[in-house]
Amino acid sequence: MPRKIRIGQIVPSSNITMESEIPAMLHARELHEPERFTFHSSRMRMTEVTKEQLEAMDDDSQRCAVELADARVDVMGYACLVAIMSRGNGYHEKSQAQLEARAADAGSPTPVVTSAGALIEGLRALGAKRTAIIAPYMEPLTRAVAEYIENEGIEVTNYIALEIPDNLEVGSRDPLALVEIIKDLDHSRADVVVLSACVQMPSLEAVQQIQDAIGKPVITAAIATTYQMLTPPPTPWFAYAGYTTVPGEP
Repeated sequence: MPRKIRIGQIVPSSNITMESEIPAMLHARELHEPERFTFHSSRMRMTEVTKEQLEAMDDDSQRCAVELADARVDVMGYACLVAIMSRGNGYHEKSQAQLEARAADAGSPTPVVTSAGALIEGLRALGAKRTAIIAPYMEPLTRAVAEYIENEGIEVTNYIALEIPDNLEVGSRDPLALVEIIKDLDHSRADVVVLSACVQMPSLEAVQQIQDAIGKPVITAAIATTYQMLTPPPTPWFAYAGYTTVPGEP
């Protein structure tokens, strides 16, 4: 019988991509593994990608962790890379610890993956020493993302900031537009290209095409988040309570 896995998603209110790209990848996994995924979201208010709105939204993330804990999800994914990275180097570790603590306090200890931390770990998993990135953010926020990545020991050789402040507009972009944008990115020294340093900017349909064209690994924040959710495989929530099966089920 397929294993049932509940995916919790902490999502900015204007994000329209995380709940499509991550399920698409995990549903594709169902074709090869005895697993079935369901998806459960809690939203936090943010419409403009500014430092002020990002900070206010991030402060609200702990409420989302409690709400998802009530659903006894197996793993939680925090879907806003720049909200984490704009709060200072290494903040993904603090955010993860805070969210896990709130879930535990609510009676459901749950592993948490932040898209910020996942991107770092995804680059490391690919052996990247240097990367080049494309991000939809304004220049100062994109620079903060580059500095954050470099603080984790991975050089950012070049980046493109698309400078789109409206988060809904970011999510409405054609992912295949990246096929042209990549031509302006100097990735000559990069080991791995980050095609979308944002889980809101659609990119999934362009990844394989661009990877084939440039001849080097391509990753996105959404791909990294999905990978991290499954590495190691999420522990069922009931295992934390000492059960071997879901209480009340045969």
